[in-house]
Amino acid sequence: MRAGLVASVCLLFACCPLAAQEASEPQAAEAEVHPLANLEWILGPTDVQVGDHATLTVPEGFMYLHPSETSKFQEIVENPSNGRESLIAPDDLRWFGLFEFEDIGYVKDDEEIDADEVLESVREGTKQANEERKDRGWSPLSITGWHFKPRYDSATQRLEWAIAAESEGEPVVNVNTRLLGRKGVTSATLVAGPDTLDADFAEFKGMLEGFQYVAGERYADVQEGDHMAEYGLAALIAGGGAAVAAKSGLLKGLWKFIVVGVAGIGAWLVKHFKGKKQKDA
Repeated sequence: MRAGLVASVCLLFACCPLAAQEASEPQAAEAEVHPLANLEWILGPTDVQVGDHATLTVPEGFMYLHPSETSKFQEIVENPSNGRESLIAPDDLRWFGLFEFEDIGYVKDDEEIDADEVLESVREGTKQANEERKDRGWSPLSITGWHFKPRYDSATQRLEWAIAAESEGEPVVNVNTRLLGRKGVTSATLVAGPDTLDADFAEFKGMLEGFQYVAGERYADVQEGDHMAEYGLAALIAGGGAAVAAKSGLLKGLWKFIVVGVAGIGAWLVKHFKGKKQKDA
């Protein structure tokens, strides 16, 4: 894992040093298999179904987890999970991305975004999300500002932004993308280290070129009578419903940050999966 991929518990995997997989006896090496390696990874190149609404091309050198396995991944790295997310990552886990479809209806993209107002809503949502982290014994997060402000591409119907935060004094940056469709929005959240964020985001955006809504589910497929979302682009940033909740004073856990604790395990997984590919072949 590259330096800077910050964790709420940076030493989560200290009990599984890289030297373990170099044990001279096969049984000793097997005993050190990391829980992440036991997940049902789908290795590229291949195409996968992302929920019921889209497909994704998983390139060579990348791997994918369906929601049931993503939930296990999230538990291992101490992240909240709702059981609906799927995951893609390079096979050295230098970053990962989470996908989740929100069936909220067609989101109109003609709204002007007030970045300062949205950031305040995000801060409030994060305070609520920290209650869940506290209950789980995990470190809280605090918002420090925009890494880059929201920007929307009307040609691709993609909304993206990045918010900087910190946990236990360590920087955390999550880059978020929303892919608008006919019946809802797919969130695509990148988790990467601040020191490599720009390069990782460029790679992630390239991978998103392989994401496609299926016929009839694309943004351009909207028809008269389709369900319209009750909010616009700004609320997607604030947490997918913040505008509605704020009006009634019920702003709850509408924002969550993804924090990963897999420092040092990436190189081990690369070796493990390469060995698995050779064995399968």
